[in-house]
Amino acid sequence: MTQKDYVAVVQCDIVMERCSGYGCERSFFQRTGGFAAYPKDRPYRIVYMTCGGCCGRAVGRKLTNLVRRLRKDGVSKDRIVVQLSSCMTKDNFHAPPCPHLEYIRTLIGRVGLDVCSDTLVHPLSEKRRGEGRYGCGG
Repeated sequence: MTQKDYVAVVQCDIVMERCSGYGCERSFFQRTGGFAAYPKDRPYRIVYMTCGGCCGRAVGRKLTNLVRRLRKDGVSKDRIVVQLSSCMTKDNFHAPPCPHLEYIRTLIGRVGLDVCSDTLVHPLSEKRRGEGRYGCGG
């Protein structure tokens, strides 16, 4: 992550109807969970966006817009990383993983950006996943 300057966090549109995104933001600034590989002493610019709703097709348009705007500020594609939020990538109390996750990854790839998974990785959720409590109505 030392070669990146800009992080675009993509969050589930449905989950964001009730989630403030605080956990993801906190995880980024503490460099925990999915952000643990980001050096703490390195400044990053960060933007949060939703997938645009199922099926996630808006991700391509939103990221293309971001790339175009950042290019005007002198930031090239290779300096940008997309971080898919845990509400999209993991079974959790919000919902199961996004059913369109591979399609969204394909769209991000078409824009030519690197992608990473997970943001907040909560110990209680990890415990419940290990116990098989998510995905079975529990």
